[in-house]
Amino acid sequence: MSVDQASWDAAVRHLYRDAAAYIATGPRRREDWVLDVLALMARAVPDPRGWTRVDDEAQAPERVGNPTWPFAVHPPEHVAPRLKEIDRDSAENLLLALTEGGCTLSNLRYFDESPEELRAMARTVLARYGDDAIYRTNVSKRGSAPGTLDFTLESLGYSPMSVFTEDCGLVIISDTEVGLFWTFNDL
Repeated sequence: MSVDQASWDAAVRHLYRDAAAYIATGPRRREDWVLDVLALMARAVPDPRGWTRVDDEAQAPERVGNPTWPFAVHPPEHVAPRLKEIDRDSAENLLLALTEGGCTLSNLRYFDESPEELRAMARTVLARYGDDAIYRTNVSKRGSAPGTLDFTLESLGYSPMSVFTEDCGLVIISDTEVGLFWTFNDL
């Protein structure tokens, strides 16, 4: 599935319209993708295609002198082990769970579209990164099979990456780009 800028931008804007989100894509410049993720968290690189970036905390006073805010500053060796690999289906579900706080698929009830229409938007988002992309997350709703997430679980576990009480995210790694989809919730 190929995707164009208009459909990708529309999907991102619609899905994350009510979330406190940071959605950004940057170039993949290094073999160690974690360094590219840290550059995205620091807002140090532009989107290589000039596509939509969502940065709900862009004007926060805490950002003055701290470009990574609300992300906490961590070295690569802290970040890498906290981002576990998941499969594409779990990444699709996670994109939908990130649309509101709590990181759950029950968030879909806040949309007028059917679950299948929302899944089509998530697939549009994922299409940008190609079929060979790798998906990683700090969320630990581990499914029964390795590399899967189970959104039927009531509990939410995650490895914090920000100053907020709850932060959940997805990193998408392709040969040429790294995408960061993160939402924040101060419970």
